Amino acid sequence: MEGILGHIMDEDMKAIEPFRSTGSRTKKVLLIIAGTISVGLGALGAVLPVLPTTPFLLLAAACYLRSSRRLYHWLLTNPLFGEYLRRYRSGEGLPLSTKVSTLILLWLSLGASAVFAIPEQLRWLRLILLLVGIGVTIHICRIKTRQ
Repeated sequence: MEGILGHIMDEDMKAIEPFRSTGSRTKKVLLIIAGTISVGLGALGAVLPVLPTTPFLLLAAACYLRSSRRLYHWLLTNPLFGEYLRRYRSGEGLPLSTKVSTLILLWLSLGASAVFAIPEQLRWLRLILLLVGIGVTIHICRIKTRQ
């Protein structure tokens, strides 16, 4: 595993070399802050169905790749997100059981939010929840299904 990860990181570092932060400490710090905020939002997205996980984790990876090899390595080896990011990056897809459970949780959460959390005066928010749910469902269904 470490050999494969090392190879992935080496490829990423070579590809990003022309774009890496060159000496600007402020830029490096801002990228680390943005990456860390993105990891936090990605973690929230793992439990809140209306907040996406994948885009925030990909943004965090891009920020860390440009600013800190150590944090990039941490993200790719993180027990919560590492395998997910590596598989997403390589295009392996999601297991069918993960897709089904994600969609069930998504629609149960959105439905409960629409019924119990949104007052009648703000019923237009229910339409927004419906559109978000449709968008997330389409995205999940388009991801390759892994055996």
